[in-house]
Amino acid sequence: MRITLQRQIPDDPALQRQWNNLVQQMEPPEVFYTYEWACAVQAAYGESLQPLLFLGHEGDDLVAVAALATDGAGRVTSFLAGTTADYCDFVSRRKDRAEFVAGALQKLKELKLRDLILANLPADSETVAALRTAAEEHRFHVYMRPAYVCAQVELGQGEGRQGLKTSLQGKKKLRHYLRAMEREGPVTVKHLHSPDEISGTLPRFVSAHVVRFRAMGRVSNLEKPERQRFLAELAKRFAGTDTVTLSEMSVGDRAMAWNYGFQFQGSWFWYMPTFDTRDETNSPGYCLLAQIVIEACGRPEMRVVDLGLGAEGYKERFGNSSRQTLYTTLTLSRARHWREVARYRAATAIKKSPRLDTAIRGVRAALQRPAGGDKGKDSKAQVEQV
Repeated sequence: MRITLQRQIPDDPALQRQWNNLVQQMEPPEVFYTYEWACAVQAAYGESLQPLLFLGHEGDDLVAVAALATDGAGRVTSFLAGTTADYCDFVSRRKDRAEFVAGALQKLKELKLRDLILANLPADSETVAALRTAAEEHRFHVYMRPAYVCAQVELGQGEGRQGLKTSLQGKKKLRHYLRAMEREGPVTVKHLHSPDEISGTLPRFVSAHVVRFRAMGRVSNLEKPERQRFLAELAKRFAGTDTVTLSEMSVGDRAMAWNYGFQFQGSWFWYMPTFDTRDETNSPGYCLLAQIVIEACGRPEMRVVDLGLGAEGYKERFGNSSRQTLYTTLTLSRARHWREVARYRAATAIKKSPRLDTAIRGVRAALQRPAGGDKGKDSKAQVEQV
């Protein structure tokens, strides 16, 4: 396999076609792996990230892609989509993964990039075994630790799918909330796909997201212009498809809950939800998610509603399966490797001490309050709650 490096993702329809064809062969395909997603990240975060695009070819055929990036200082390499995607991976056919991962690590060594941080790598990916083998071959110290358990609603088939739909529709809590909202007006849900529709709704969505996070004493990553540009860019990149799906639930003419999500290869993604905090009593976020699952049950091409990063209680109540992600570090420095191991073990020990954990969380919350200083890290690690 011949591996080449590009410092920018080019505007190239042929590359787009071949790249996305490889995504279809992933286990499973995810919208986060696509050419369009990588281009949207580059467009929105180009000032803080320097893309490293590794392309694997056999003859004239593209057989592998790794969309990586370095930080502003050029010291740490990560997935390009690491702060925006719920799942990140090397893209290739299964049979080519080990060779491509090994070749990419060799290229990183040649570039004198000694530290690689791979967030949100699915634990069930072929890449996990490939990284362990390649790290040993190229003398990287590798450390993989659990990151997030992503709850999922597997829709099933036939009677099982119908049973899931009927069960949700019959939940007393859902019926109670909907009846309460219907006193004001009819409850409707619409799904927006076109860039024009989404751009017209984004300001309401962003405002509700920011207000809600502030009400919790936290800072929404949508306070950052880059994050807003990223969502708008995604809508443009996927124009003409139903991939980007901004769902909006309204009571009468008043919008009260949203989910900026995706429909891709049988998966409906609950990516960035929020709601109007003035209507919190009737759990509009819960109602919107229930409506999405019910609608997905009625569409044979849908196989799962993926609830994404974060172990919030409502996700566990909806989910009937899950997917584990890993936080993986590779370094040529033994000292850095053991510091990472020690840091994780210390954090785990703190979590086992409720009093200490509560104190530390209090300090973090105080530091994150919007008082004009640091606005918090723009990362999918800052998961949203409903």
